Amino acid sequence: MEGESAKGNCLAWAARDPSGILSPYQFDRRVVGTNDVGLKIKYCGVCYADVVWTRNLHNDSMYPVVPGHEITGVVTEVGSNVTQFKVGDHVGVGTYVNSCRDCEMCNDFLEIHCKKNVYTFNGIDYDGTVTKGGYSSNIVVHDRYCFKIPDEYPLEFAAPLLCAGITVYKPMMHHKMNQPGKSLGVVGLGGLGHMAVKFGKAFGLNVTVFSTSESKRDEAINILGAEKFVVSSDTQQMQEMEGKLDFIVDTAAGNHPFDPYLNTLKVHGIMVLVAFPGEIKFSPRSLNVGARTFAGSITGGTKDTKSMLEYCAAQKIYPKIELIKIDYINEALERMIKRDVKYRFVIDIENSFK
Repeated sequence: MEGESAKGNCLAWAARDPSGILSPYQFDRRVVGTNDVGLKIKYCGVCYADVVWTRNLHNDSMYPVVPGHEITGVVTEVGSNVTQFKVGDHVGVGTYVNSCRDCEMCNDFLEIHCKKNVYTFNGIDYDGTVTKGGYSSNIVVHDRYCFKIPDEYPLEFAAPLLCAGITVYKPMMHHKMNQPGKSLGVVGLGGLGHMAVKFGKAFGLNVTVFSTSESKRDEAINILGAEKFVVSSDTQQMQEMEGKLDFIVDTAAGNHPFDPYLNTLKVHGIMVLVAFPGEIKFSPRSLNVGARTFAGSITGGTKDTKSMLEYCAAQKIYPKIELIKIDYINEALERMIKRDVKYRFVIDIENSFK
């Protein structure tokens, strides 16, 4: 495969303009520094963030954009100061590749909240270069932001954990949504939502899935194991759920009403939003009456990510994926926008660049 300039030590696919169309591209990765890990990428998950920045939806895309922040692969080189990784290790890289490593957030291993956090793609790294993500053959990262993946856990399934998985695992653990016998509602059954269901079941929770589509009922109950399925547009079904749930994880990215969901919570119930709808509106009554909590969350820091990977391996929690080659990525992104995927595309990078 030849890139745009046919030069560079890394093969990739990139978007060149707001059309978001990706095509072959080559560029140079930096040499492995004393604290770096170099890895050959084997798989990369496809996240909606890839749509956002390839199509300049936030008006801050720096083209060419090489997306991808759910990366798994094998270590090919380590710097002289690196002790926690060795050549041949199975590893992953998530949504960020750098931070200041000196602030309160970094000291608490909450690097994702560091004000100088550097995202895995379309970010400005400390050397002034624009970061390029996992739709590529290899990557070099500081060892702090590289994660060991247990040898027995398949790398293709590990990829979605680095964004979709940690995005729901982190708030569920933080808000103690791991108490067996409690009740959990999951809004939306996409890449994030199906992982919330899987974690909920592993934690021993009674899980209810909320969806606008009746067509997802069978999958939610018979495949993912949810105890109940509710069509959120059905007013009667929503009213029947009032005061029934201890927790809610809301993964819906589109604009939607919040009051009906808040009203399904018990007294002191907690609802966490992990997506980015265009606006958030609800009546103060939905929050104050019942002393409920409404919170937000994004992905997790390095400590939480390590914990999640170990937990998924121990409990044999695997995302549901559709494996594709890189030359299908434009069609895959269109299908993802239409919610036509169960539930995460994963690119077979190694076999795409042979």
